[in-house]
This record gives sequence, C-alpha cells and structure tokens, in this order.
Amino acid sequence: MPIITVISRAGEERQVAAEIGRTLMQVVRDDSGFEDLVAMCGGCLSCATCHVHVEGAAEGVLPPLGPDEDDLLTGSPGRSASSRLSCQVPITEKLEGIRVRIADEG
Repeated sequence: MPIITVISRAGEERQVAAEIGRTLMQVVRDDSGFEDLVAMCGGCLSCATCHVHVEGAAEGVLPPLGPDEDDLLTGSPGRSASSRLSCQVPITEKLEGIRVRIADEG
C-alpha cells in the first residue's frame, strides 16, 4: 500500500496509507482526516471540487490528463501544471511518496 502525504488548505500534513484500487479522491476525502476536499459529485467527473495539486510525481506515474478533466480544470481557480482532479487518479504502487495539496476553493 503506497504512503502518500496529504496537505490541507491550511498547510497541515498527514501521511496516509492509500489502498490500491481506490481513487486519490477517496483516499484524501475519506482517509486523510481533512474535510477540505468537497468532491461534490462523488467522482463522476462533473464538478471539479476534488481539485488537488500533485507534487513529486515522476513522468508516467499519473494517468494522462483526459479532455473532460482538462475542461473542468480550465475553470478551476489556481490551476497549475500539477493540477489534477483526484477522482481521475487511481491508486497504484507508483504513487508511493507523492505529495497531494488540496487546492484552494475559488
């Protein structure tokens, strides 16, 4: 089970064991103990309220950014090169050691 670091909007960090087969959204929302990640649509790729910044991911670790995810992120405040919708990132062993910062709400 990969260990990831989740960083709240306030800057507090927690290490979380991420279960393979879940999504990054589920791990951050359900297992980190932070309530910052809204994930209003529950992972249906329709709201962008699970926006995170993924730090420390080597190329090829994350799945490619899909067109629907890209469209939703376009309207998200604070979008950066490290922006992802956490509902679109499946947990794999390759995510070991990444840092995930919950994005600010607009």
